[in-house]
Order: sequence, then structure tokens, then C-alpha cells
Amino acid sequence: MSKSVKDAMTVNPCTIDADQTVAYAARMMRDEDVGLAPVVEGQRLVGTLTDRDIAVRVVAEGKDPQVVKVREVASTDLVTVDPQQDLDEALRLMADHQVRRLPVVENEGRVVGVLAQADIAEEAKPKKVGELVEEISKS
Repeated sequence: MSKSVKDAMTVNPCTIDADQTVAYAARMMRDEDVGLAPVVEGQRLVGTLTDRDIAVRVVAEGKDPQVVKVREVASTDLVTVDPQQDLDEALRLMADHQVRRLPVVENEGRVVGVLAQADIAEEAKPKKVGELVEEISKS
């Protein structure tokens, strides 16, 4: 029997309210040592914020992270997985969309985890992981 997303995901990730400032989000991400934070309104996923989003959309643009709201710079073109999905399906989604992390959602968009490339590496067969890294890295 193959493994599911819930077997590999990081559970109960820290989320950021869409109305928080980018400075707050950056501190939280630093403190939690994460490169992606799900952005929520209430408990519903509305976007994701990565360290790269902060660097490219705030810092490089000369915007003030103390003023800019997370909702202004978060990515809203979401690719998500369900906890019950097969890890192979999640791998394919990562490769197809060239992303290294996927929010895991259930029940109307409630965030229950994050699945990272590193999480899959710990659970998957080495050959499959090598293929994933190669696919994600294509530009």
C-alpha cells in the first residue's frame, strides 16, 4: 500500500493572517524556521507567503515591510493537496507546477499541514525523489 500525504506532511503549520504586516510574517517565519507560510482569513487558506515573495515583492521593490500587508504580496494561485492523497500524486503536482511545498487542506480550505520536498524525501524511494528534484528544477 502506498503512503499518503498525511504520512509525510508537517502537521499544524503556523499560519499568517492576511491582514498582518510582512515584517510580522518574516519574524514568524524566521522563528519557526520555515520558508513558506499559509496565509489565511479565519481558518480558510487564501494564499501562501514564501521567503522569496518577501525578497522579490517587498525588499527588492523598496516597500516598507512594516506597512505592507501580507495579502498584498502573497501568492494566490494556489496548488494544494488533500491529506488522503497519494504521495505519488503530490510529487506529480510539485513537478507539474514546479513548487517545493504544498499546503495541505481539508474541509473548505482549512489548513492542516504543509508538504515539503524534504518531507517526501524522507518517505519516498530515492529514485522517485531524484526524479522529483529534476522535474521541479526545470525552468
